[in-house]
Amino acid sequence: MRLTAMSNTDTTQSRGLHRIVVAGGGAGGLELAVGLGRRLGQRGLAKITLVDRNMTHLWKPLLHEVAAGTLYSHQDEISYPAQARDRHFHFRLGAMERLDRSRRTIGLAPGLDDRGQQITPPRELAYDTLVIAIGSVSNDFGIPGVAEHCHFLDHREQAQAFHRHMLRNYYSAQTTEEAPRSGQLRIAVAGAGATGVELAAELHSATRHLVSFGLDRIDPDRDVRITLIEASERILPMLTERLSSSVQEQLASLGIETLPNERIVRADAAGFYTEQGQFIPAELKVWAAGIQAPPLLAELDGLESNSRNQLLVHDTLQTTRDADIFAFGDCAACPQADGEWVPPRAQAAHQQAAFLARALPLRLKGRPMPRYRYRDYGSLINMSRYGTVGNLMGNFARKFRLSLFVEGWLARFFYFSLYKMHQSALLGAGSAFLLTCVEILSHRLKPRVKLH
Repeated sequence: MRLTAMSNTDTTQSRGLHRIVVAGGGAGGLELAVGLGRRLGQRGLAKITLVDRNMTHLWKPLLHEVAAGTLYSHQDEISYPAQARDRHFHFRLGAMERLDRSRRTIGLAPGLDDRGQQITPPRELAYDTLVIAIGSVSNDFGIPGVAEHCHFLDHREQAQAFHRHMLRNYYSAQTTEEAPRSGQLRIAVAGAGATGVELAAELHSATRHLVSFGLDRIDPDRDVRITLIEASERILPMLTERLSSSVQEQLASLGIETLPNERIVRADAAGFYTEQGQFIPAELKVWAAGIQAPPLLAELDGLESNSRNQLLVHDTLQTTRDADIFAFGDCAACPQADGEWVPPRAQAAHQQAAFLARALPLRLKGRPMPRYRYRDYGSLINMSRYGTVGNLMGNFARKFRLSLFVEGWLARFFYFSLYKMHQSALLGAGSAFLLTCVEILSHRLKPRVKLH
Protein backbone atom coordinates (compact mmCIF):
# COMPACT_ATOMS: atom_id res chain seq x y z
CA MET A 1 0.00 0.00 0.00
CA ARG A 2 1.33 3.42 -0.92
CA LEU A 3 1.84 5.95 1.81
CA THR A 4 0.79 8.92 -0.28
CA ALA A 5 -0.95 9.53 -3.58
CA MET A 6 1.53 11.67 -5.45
CA SER A 7 2.92 11.87 -8.94
CA ASN A 8 6.38 10.68 -9.81
CA THR A 9 7.45 14.31 -10.10
CA ASP A 10 6.71 16.35 -6.97
CA THR A 11 7.76 19.77 -8.28
CA THR A 12 4.77 22.00 -7.60
CA GLN A 13 5.66 25.15 -5.70
CA SER A 14 2.96 25.29 -3.02
CA ARG A 15 1.30 28.74 -3.00
CA GLY A 16 4.55 30.34 -4.12
CA LEU A 17 6.29 29.36 -0.88
CA HIS A 18 10.05 28.97 -0.74
CA ARG A 19 10.81 25.23 -0.79
CA ILE A 20 13.43 23.99 1.68
CA VAL A 21 14.29 20.31 1.30
CA VAL A 22 16.31 18.53 4.02
CA ALA A 23 17.81 15.29 2.72
CA GLY A 24 18.53 12.96 5.62
CA GLY A 25 16.60 12.47 8.85
CA GLY A 26 19.42 11.67 11.22
CA ALA A 27 20.03 13.54 14.46
CA GLY A 28 20.92 16.78 12.68
CA GLY A 29 18.50 16.57 9.75
CA LEU A 30 15.43 15.84 11.87
CA GLU A 31 16.32 18.53 14.40
CA LEU A 32 16.67 21.02 11.55
CA ALA A 33 13.32 20.06 10.00
CA VAL A 34 11.65 20.49 13.40
CA GLY A 35 13.34 23.86 13.94
CA LEU A 36 12.42 25.17 10.49
CA GLY A 37 8.90 23.83 10.86
CA ARG A 38 8.49 25.88 14.01
CA ARG A 39 10.04 29.07 12.59
CA LEU A 40 8.79 28.91 8.99
CA GLY A 41 6.36 26.08 8.32
CA GLN A 42 3.98 26.89 11.16
CA ARG A 43 3.80 30.52 10.00
CA GLY A 44 3.30 29.68 6.35
CA LEU A 45 6.59 31.34 5.38
CA ALA A 46 8.15 28.33 3.63
CA LYS A 47 7.43 24.72 2.72
CA ILE A 48 9.75 22.41 4.65
CA THR A 49 10.22 18.83 3.40
CA LEU A 50 12.28 16.12 5.07
CA VAL A 51 13.45 13.14 3.00
CA ASP A 52 14.69 9.85 4.46
CA ARG A 53 14.98 6.19 3.46
CA ASN A 54 13.28 5.03 6.69
CA MET A 55 9.92 5.67 8.28
CA THR A 56 11.36 6.12 11.78
CA HIS A 57 14.31 7.82 13.44
CA LEU A 58 16.67 6.31 16.02
CA TRP A 59 19.52 8.31 17.55
CA LYS A 60 22.68 6.84 16.02
CA PRO A 61 24.80 6.89 19.22
CA LEU A 62 22.36 4.28 20.58
CA LEU A 63 23.11 1.69 17.90
CA HIS A 64 25.77 -0.10 19.93
CA GLU A 65 23.08 -0.78 22.57
CA VAL A 66 20.77 -2.16 19.88
CA ALA A 67 23.59 -4.45 18.73
CA ALA A 68 24.18 -5.71 22.26
CA GLY A 69 20.45 -6.14 22.83
CA THR A 70 20.33 -3.82 25.83
CA LEU A 71 18.08 -1.32 24.02
CA TYR A 72 14.64 -2.17 22.64
CA SER A 73 14.89 0.03 19.55
CA HIS A 74 11.16 0.20 18.79
CA GLN A 75 10.59 1.99 22.10
CA ASP A 76 13.03 4.78 21.26
CA GLU A 77 12.26 5.30 17.59
CA ILE A 78 10.41 8.41 16.43
CA SER A 79 7.96 8.35 13.53
CA TYR A 80 8.82 10.79 10.74
CA PRO A 81 5.20 11.15 9.51
CA ALA A 82 4.00 11.86 13.05
CA GLN A 83 6.76 14.40 13.60
CA ALA A 84 5.95 16.05 10.27
CA ARG A 85 2.29 16.41 11.19
CA ASP A 86 2.97 17.78 14.67
CA ARG A 87 5.98 19.97 13.79
CA HIS A 88 4.70 21.64 10.61
CA PHE A 89 6.85 20.06 7.91
CA HIS A 90 6.32 17.43 5.21
CA PHE A 91 7.90 13.99 4.99
CA ARG A 92 8.79 12.02 1.86
CA LEU A 93 9.98 8.41 2.01
CA GLY A 94 13.00 7.57 -0.16
CA ALA A 95 16.74 8.13 -0.16
CA MET A 96 18.25 10.91 -2.26
CA GLU A 97 20.08 9.26 -5.15
CA ARG A 98 20.80 12.10 -7.59
CA LEU A 99 20.87 15.88 -7.93
CA ASP A 100 20.08 18.15 -10.88
CA ARG A 101 21.29 21.62 -9.99
CA SER A 102 20.15 23.20 -13.26
CA ARG A 103 16.56 22.08 -12.65
CA ARG A 104 16.81 22.37 -8.85
CA THR A 105 15.53 18.87 -8.21
CA ILE A 106 16.70 15.81 -6.35
CA GLY A 107 15.84 12.26 -7.37
CA LEU A 108 14.46 9.91 -4.74
CA ALA A 109 14.99 6.18 -4.79
CA PRO A 110 11.92 3.97 -4.34
CA GLY A 111 10.70 3.65 -0.77
CA LEU A 112 10.88 0.06 0.50
CA ASP A 113 9.33 -1.75 3.42
CA ASP A 114 11.12 -4.17 5.78
CA ARG A 115 10.78 -7.00 3.23
CA GLY A 116 12.24 -4.93 0.39
CA GLN A 117 8.86 -4.41 -1.28
CA GLN A 118 8.33 -1.08 -3.03
CA ILE A 119 5.78 1.19 -1.36
CA THR A 120 6.63 4.49 -3.06
CA PRO A 121 7.97 4.92 -6.63
CA PRO A 122 11.14 6.72 -7.71
CA ARG A 123 10.35 10.38 -8.16
CA GLU A 124 11.72 13.92 -8.18
CA LEU A 125 11.41 16.64 -5.58
CA ALA A 126 11.99 20.32 -6.36
CA TYR A 127 13.80 22.72 -4.03
CA ASP A 128 14.78 26.35 -3.73
CA THR A 129 17.14 25.61 -0.85
CA LEU A 130 18.59 22.14 -0.36
CA VAL A 131 20.22 20.94 2.85
CA ILE A 132 22.14 17.66 2.68
CA ALA A 133 22.48 15.81 5.99
CA ILE A 134 22.78 12.15 5.01
CA GLY A 135 25.39 11.30 7.64
CA SER A 136 28.19 8.81 7.26
CA VAL A 137 28.85 5.14 6.60
CA SER A 138 31.63 2.82 7.70
CA ASN A 139 34.92 3.03 5.84
CA ASP A 140 36.49 -0.38 5.31
CA PHE A 141 39.50 1.19 3.51
CA GLY A 142 39.26 -1.53 0.88
CA ILE A 143 40.72 -4.15 3.25
CA PRO A 144 40.06 -7.62 1.82
CA GLY A 145 37.25 -9.54 3.47
CA VAL A 146 35.94 -6.75 5.69
CA ALA A 147 32.81 -5.97 3.65
CA GLU A 148 31.96 -9.67 3.32
CA HIS A 149 32.64 -10.89 6.87
CA CYS A 150 32.13 -7.97 9.26
CA HIS A 151 29.08 -6.38 10.79
CA PHE A 152 28.65 -2.60 10.57
CA LEU A 153 26.65 -0.23 12.77
CA ASP A 154 25.54 2.42 10.30
CA HIS A 155 21.82 1.92 10.87
CA ARG A 156 19.37 -0.03 13.01
CA GLU A 157 18.96 -3.00 10.66
CA GLN A 158 22.70 -3.68 10.79
CA ALA A 159 22.76 -3.46 14.59
CA GLN A 160 19.83 -5.86 14.81
CA ALA A 161 21.54 -8.26 12.39
CA PHE A 162 24.59 -8.39 14.66
CA HIS A 163 22.39 -9.08 17.69
CA ARG A 164 20.65 -11.97 15.89
CA HIS A 165 24.03 -13.41 14.88
CA MET A 166 25.24 -13.22 18.47
CA LEU A 167 22.13 -14.96 19.78
CA ARG A 168 22.48 -17.74 17.19
CA ASN A 169 26.04 -18.42 18.26
CA TYR A 170 25.19 -18.37 21.95
CA TYR A 171 22.12 -20.62 21.64
CA SER A 172 24.04 -23.01 19.39
CA ALA A 173 26.85 -23.27 21.93
CA GLN A 174 24.30 -23.94 24.67
CA THR A 175 22.50 -26.76 22.85
CA THR A 176 25.32 -28.73 21.20
CA GLU A 177 27.31 -31.47 22.95
CA GLU A 178 30.63 -30.43 21.44
CA ALA A 179 32.78 -27.70 22.88
CA PRO A 180 32.34 -24.26 21.22
CA ARG A 181 34.37 -23.65 18.08
CA SER A 182 37.53 -21.60 18.66
CA GLY A 183 35.92 -18.36 17.52
CA GLN A 184 32.24 -19.14 18.09
CA LEU A 185 31.91 -17.09 21.28
CA ARG A 186 34.66 -14.61 20.55
CA ILE A 187 33.84 -11.07 19.49
CA ALA A 188 36.41 -8.83 17.81
CA VAL A 189 35.77 -5.12 17.36
CA ALA A 190 37.97 -3.30 14.86
CA GLY A 191 38.44 0.27 15.99
CA ALA A 192 38.81 1.44 19.59
CA GLY A 193 37.18 4.81 19.18
CA ALA A 194 34.08 5.78 21.15
CA THR A 195 31.78 3.38 19.26
CA GLY A 196 34.11 0.40 19.60
CA VAL A 197 34.85 0.96 23.28
CA GLU A 198 31.20 1.51 24.23
CA LEU A 199 30.13 -1.53 22.23
CA ALA A 200 32.73 -3.75 23.93
CA ALA A 201 31.55 -2.71 27.41
CA GLU A 202 27.89 -3.13 26.43
CA LEU A 203 28.56 -6.62 25.03
CA HIS A 204 30.36 -7.60 28.24
CA SER A 205 27.28 -6.62 30.25
CA ALA A 206 24.81 -8.18 27.79
CA THR A 207 26.66 -11.51 27.81
CA ARG A 208 26.29 -11.87 31.54
CA HIS A 209 22.59 -11.08 31.37
CA LEU A 210 22.10 -13.63 28.57
CA VAL A 211 23.84 -16.36 30.52
CA SER A 212 21.52 -15.70 33.47
CA PHE A 213 18.53 -16.61 31.27
CA GLY A 214 19.36 -20.31 31.15
CA LEU A 215 22.54 -20.43 29.03
CA ASP A 216 24.24 -22.27 31.86
CA ARG A 217 26.68 -24.20 29.66
CA ILE A 218 28.42 -20.95 28.76
CA ASP A 219 30.95 -19.54 31.20
CA PRO A 220 31.24 -15.83 30.27
CA ASP A 221 34.69 -15.55 31.86
CA ARG A 222 36.08 -18.70 30.25
CA ASP A 223 34.24 -19.09 26.94
CA VAL A 224 33.42 -15.54 25.84
CA ARG A 225 36.24 -13.23 24.83
CA ILE A 226 35.92 -9.65 23.59
CA THR A 227 38.86 -8.04 21.80
CA LEU A 228 39.34 -4.42 20.71
CA ILE A 229 41.80 -3.86 17.87
CA GLU A 230 43.20 -0.37 17.25
CA ALA A 231 45.74 0.77 14.65
CA SER A 232 46.83 3.78 16.74
CA GLU A 233 49.15 3.72 19.73
CA ARG A 234 46.28 3.81 22.24
CA ILE A 235 42.56 3.38 22.46
CA LEU A 236 40.37 6.49 22.00
CA PRO A 237 43.16 8.20 20.04
CA MET A 238 41.06 11.32 19.36
CA LEU A 239 40.56 12.01 23.08
CA THR A 240 42.91 12.99 25.91
CA GLU A 241 45.50 10.56 27.23
CA ARG A 242 43.99 10.75 30.71
CA LEU A 243 40.59 9.75 29.41
CA SER A 244 42.12 7.00 27.31
CA SER A 245 44.09 5.62 30.27
CA SER A 246 41.06 5.65 32.55
CA VAL A 247 38.97 3.71 30.03
CA GLN A 248 41.86 1.32 29.38
CA GLU A 249 41.99 0.46 33.08
CA GLN A 250 38.25 -0.20 33.20
CA LEU A 251 38.38 -2.44 30.13
CA ALA A 252 41.25 -4.42 31.63
CA SER A 253 39.32 -4.90 34.87
CA LEU A 254 36.46 -6.38 32.85
CA GLY A 255 38.74 -8.78 31.03
CA ILE A 256 38.27 -7.06 27.66
CA GLU A 257 41.44 -7.44 25.61
CA THR A 258 42.83 -4.37 23.83
CA LEU A 259 45.36 -4.60 21.01
CA PRO A 260 46.78 -1.16 20.11
CA ASN A 261 49.27 -0.73 17.27
CA GLU A 262 47.66 -3.58 15.34
CA ARG A 263 46.62 -2.77 11.78
CA ILE A 264 44.15 -5.21 10.22
CA VAL A 265 45.10 -6.35 6.73
CA ARG A 266 42.52 -9.07 6.07
CA ALA A 267 39.34 -10.61 7.42
CA ASP A 268 37.63 -13.91 6.78
CA ALA A 269 34.84 -15.93 8.38
CA ALA A 270 37.19 -17.15 11.10
CA GLY A 271 38.68 -13.84 12.25
CA PHE A 272 41.05 -10.91 11.63
CA TYR A 273 44.65 -10.94 10.39
CA THR A 274 46.99 -8.09 11.36
CA GLU A 275 50.05 -6.52 9.79
CA GLN A 276 52.17 -7.89 12.65
CA GLY A 277 51.21 -11.43 11.67
CA GLN A 278 48.71 -11.96 14.46
CA PHE A 279 45.44 -13.85 13.95
CA ILE A 280 42.44 -12.94 16.15
CA PRO A 281 39.83 -15.71 15.92
CA ALA A 282 36.27 -14.40 16.05
CA GLU A 283 33.13 -15.42 14.22
CA LEU A 284 31.47 -12.22 15.42
CA LYS A 285 33.31 -9.24 13.96
CA VAL A 286 32.31 -5.58 14.05
CA TRP A 287 33.98 -2.91 11.92
CA ALA A 288 34.10 0.43 13.74
CA ALA A 289 37.50 1.58 12.50
CA GLY A 290 36.53 4.62 10.46
CA ILE A 291 33.78 6.50 8.69
CA GLN A 292 33.28 8.28 5.41
CA ALA A 293 30.44 10.13 3.76
CA PRO A 294 28.25 8.04 1.41
CA PRO A 295 29.89 7.51 -2.02
CA LEU A 296 26.94 9.26 -3.67
CA LEU A 297 28.36 12.63 -2.62
CA ALA A 298 31.61 12.17 -4.54
CA GLU A 299 29.71 12.45 -7.85
CA LEU A 300 26.86 14.79 -6.97
CA ASP A 301 26.43 17.06 -10.00
CA GLY A 302 29.73 18.88 -9.69
CA LEU A 303 29.73 19.67 -5.97
CA GLU A 304 33.20 19.70 -4.44
CA SER A 305 34.10 16.82 -2.11
CA ASN A 306 37.19 15.49 -0.34
CA SER A 307 38.81 12.04 -0.23
CA ARG A 308 36.25 10.87 2.34
CA ASN A 309 33.36 11.90 0.06
CA GLN A 310 32.42 14.78 2.37
CA LEU A 311 31.02 17.87 0.66
CA LEU A 312 33.26 20.90 1.16
CA VAL A 313 31.39 23.80 2.73
CA HIS A 314 32.18 27.34 3.84
CA ASP A 315 31.75 28.36 7.47
CA THR A 316 28.20 29.33 6.52
CA LEU A 317 27.63 25.61 5.74
CA GLN A 318 26.96 26.51 2.09
CA THR A 319 28.67 24.20 -0.38
CA THR A 320 31.63 25.74 -2.16
CA ARG A 321 30.07 25.58 -5.64
CA ASP A 322 26.40 26.29 -4.97
CA ALA A 323 25.16 28.85 -2.45
CA ASP A 324 21.66 27.36 -2.48
CA ILE A 325 22.89 23.94 -1.33
CA PHE A 326 23.97 23.44 2.29
CA ALA A 327 25.55 20.41 3.94
CA PHE A 328 26.28 19.62 7.57
CA GLY A 329 27.04 16.82 9.99
CA ASP A 330 29.24 13.87 9.11
CA CYS A 331 28.70 14.31 5.36
CA ALA A 332 30.26 17.81 5.30
CA ALA A 333 33.79 19.13 5.73
CA CYS A 334 33.55 22.51 7.44
CA PRO A 335 36.70 24.56 8.19
CA GLN A 336 37.45 26.08 11.57
CA ALA A 337 39.34 29.29 12.29
CA ASP A 338 42.40 27.33 13.50
CA GLY A 339 42.70 25.53 10.17
CA GLU A 340 41.26 22.25 11.47
CA TRP A 341 37.99 20.70 10.35
CA VAL A 342 34.84 20.38 12.42
CA PRO A 343 34.97 16.80 13.79
CA PRO A 344 32.27 14.30 12.75
CA ARG A 345 30.58 14.15 16.14
CA ALA A 346 26.97 14.20 17.32
CA GLN A 347 27.45 17.47 19.16
CA ALA A 348 28.68 19.14 15.94
CA ALA A 349 25.57 17.99 14.03
CA HIS A 350 23.36 19.24 16.86
CA GLN A 351 25.06 22.65 16.85
CA GLN A 352 24.91 22.96 13.06
CA ALA A 353 21.22 22.04 12.98
CA ALA A 354 20.47 24.76 15.55
CA PHE A 355 22.63 27.22 13.56
CA LEU A 356 20.79 26.57 10.29
CA ALA A 357 17.40 26.69 11.99
CA ARG A 358 18.25 30.28 12.91
CA ALA A 359 20.25 31.24 9.82
CA LEU A 360 17.96 30.05 7.00
CA PRO A 361 15.00 32.23 8.08
CA LEU A 362 17.37 35.21 8.09
CA ARG A 363 18.52 34.31 4.58
CA LEU A 364 14.92 34.23 3.36
CA LYS A 365 14.61 37.82 4.59
CA GLY A 366 17.58 38.82 2.46
CA ARG A 367 20.03 39.13 5.34
CA PRO A 368 23.63 37.88 5.07
CA MET A 369 24.39 34.40 6.36
CA PRO A 370 26.05 34.31 9.79
CA ARG A 371 29.20 32.22 10.36
CA TYR A 372 29.13 28.89 12.13
CA ARG A 373 31.64 28.33 14.91
CA TYR A 374 32.13 24.90 16.41
CA ARG A 375 32.17 24.69 20.21
CA ASP A 376 33.72 21.63 21.80
CA TYR A 377 31.87 20.80 25.01
CA GLY A 378 34.03 17.79 25.74
CA SER A 379 33.69 14.03 25.39
CA LEU A 380 31.98 11.31 27.38
CA ILE A 381 32.46 7.55 27.16
CA ASN A 382 29.72 5.34 28.57
CA MET A 383 30.92 1.95 29.79
CA SER A 384 27.44 0.43 30.11
CA ARG A 385 26.60 -0.33 33.76
CA TYR A 386 30.28 -0.18 34.67
CA GLY A 387 30.54 3.60 34.69
CA THR A 388 31.01 6.72 32.57
CA VAL A 389 34.07 8.96 32.22
CA GLY A 390 34.81 12.09 30.25
CA ASN A 391 36.03 15.64 30.10
CA LEU A 392 33.76 18.67 29.77
CA MET A 393 33.91 22.12 28.18
CA GLY A 394 36.74 21.32 25.76
CA ASN A 395 37.38 24.78 24.27
CA PHE A 396 37.16 26.51 27.65
CA ALA A 397 39.46 23.97 29.26
CA ARG A 398 42.10 24.30 26.53
CA LYS A 399 41.98 28.10 26.66
CA PHE A 400 42.78 28.15 30.39
CA ARG A 401 44.81 24.92 30.40
CA LEU A 402 42.32 23.13 32.61
CA SER A 403 41.54 19.43 32.74
CA LEU A 404 37.87 19.08 33.65
CA PHE A 405 37.78 15.32 34.13
CA VAL A 406 34.51 13.76 35.32
CA GLU A 407 33.54 10.21 36.19
CA GLY A 408 30.95 8.25 38.10
CA TRP A 409 27.38 9.46 38.58
CA LEU A 410 28.16 13.01 37.42
CA ALA A 411 29.59 11.79 34.10
CA ARG A 412 26.68 9.39 33.73
CA PHE A 413 24.24 12.29 34.27
CA PHE A 414 25.90 14.39 31.56
CA TYR A 415 25.94 11.45 29.14
CA PHE A 416 22.25 10.78 29.80
CA SER A 417 21.54 14.49 29.26
CA LEU A 418 22.92 14.39 25.70
CA TYR A 419 20.13 12.10 24.54
CA LYS A 420 17.52 14.01 26.51
CA MET A 421 18.63 17.23 24.79
CA HIS A 422 18.06 15.51 21.44
CA GLN A 423 14.61 14.32 22.50
CA SER A 424 13.74 17.79 23.79
CA ALA A 425 14.76 19.38 20.49
CA LEU A 426 12.40 17.03 18.64
CA LEU A 427 9.50 16.56 21.03
CA GLY A 428 9.66 19.45 23.47
CA ALA A 429 10.84 19.40 27.09
CA GLY A 430 7.51 18.19 28.48
CA SER A 431 7.24 15.18 26.17
CA ALA A 432 10.90 14.31 26.74
CA PHE A 433 10.30 14.32 30.51
CA LEU A 434 7.26 12.04 30.19
CA LEU A 435 9.20 9.66 27.96
CA THR A 436 11.96 9.52 30.57
CA CYS A 437 9.42 8.54 33.22
CA VAL A 438 8.06 5.80 30.96
CA GLU A 439 11.58 4.50 30.28
CA ILE A 440 12.34 4.30 33.99
CA LEU A 441 9.13 2.42 34.75
CA SER A 442 9.35 0.03 31.77
CA HIS A 443 12.99 -0.72 32.61
CA ARG A 444 11.74 -2.67 35.64
CA LEU A 445 9.22 -4.70 33.65
CA LYS A 446 11.34 -6.14 30.83
CA PRO A 447 14.51 -8.26 30.63
CA ARG A 448 17.76 -6.30 30.77
CA VAL A 449 18.73 -7.79 27.41
CA LYS A 450 16.72 -8.65 24.30
CA LEU A 451 16.36 -12.43 24.00
CA HIS A 452 15.20 -12.74 20.40
